[in-house]
Amino acid sequence: MRRPSEEGNSLAPNLPKHVAIIMDGNGRWAKQRLFPRVEGHRAGAKAVRMVVEESRSLGIRYLTLFSFSSENWLRPKDEVSALMRLFCQYVESERDLLLKHSIRLRAIGDKSRLPIEVKESLERVEAETMGGSEMQLILALSYGGRDEIAHAARTIAQRVSRGEISPDDVSTELVAACLYAPDVPDPDLLIRTSDEFRISNFLLWQLAYSEIVVTKCLWPAFTKEEFRSCLDEYSRRSRRFGLTDEQIEAAQEDKVLA
Repeated sequence: MRRPSEEGNSLAPNLPKHVAIIMDGNGRWAKQRLFPRVEGHRAGAKAVRMVVEESRSLGIRYLTLFSFSSENWLRPKDEVSALMRLFCQYVESERDLLLKHSIRLRAIGDKSRLPIEVKESLERVEAETMGGSEMQLILALSYGGRDEIAHAARTIAQRVSRGEISPDDVSTELVAACLYAPDVPDPDLLIRTSDEFRISNFLLWQLAYSEIVVTKCLWPAFTKEEFRSCLDEYSRRSRRFGLTDEQIEAAQEDKVLA
């Protein structure tokens, strides 16, 4: 896990198919400027638009953004209410852009806890963008990785209790198929802003073999250049998935010769 290089931002061709981002630092960005915390979240929404547009233009197929965690419900009520209003505004304001660029919007998490106006906005734009084929934008809202795994476990337990499967049928593939978005491939790259080295209960199952890049930027200050620097750092990694370098090289040679 390394920070992106400060040398240049020339983008290498080895791009990830799926990028996940923990968008951290909105509150600190606002505090540094003596602004209310909500202004940090408002500024962070501009960074979201940038990274969505840049991901689409680069050909990244999936972008998952950690937008609101299950633990965030414990924050002060006025901040939570302001965030919910911002989510509604964001979804509605970005609708035309998503449709124009054929981007499908999806939300994962415990949506039952969201205010009705947020759920209605999400459901409407999710339905309208269902046919988007260029990219999928996945918002993790009211989301917790442990909650998702518990949800999968309950789903499997119900199937066992109904006699549809036996306990011996439970496999990693079955667990993965019971997650919130089973058709979405695991992230190749996780980016975390604000110089924090933890994954904060985000995609605990899916991040098993993801590359992690941490940047010092607070999320509202995250620029196109910094995003490309993170992608460039990813392109220099050697992904082993538990194998040795020799095994990977042999597999690559076999692929070329096939």
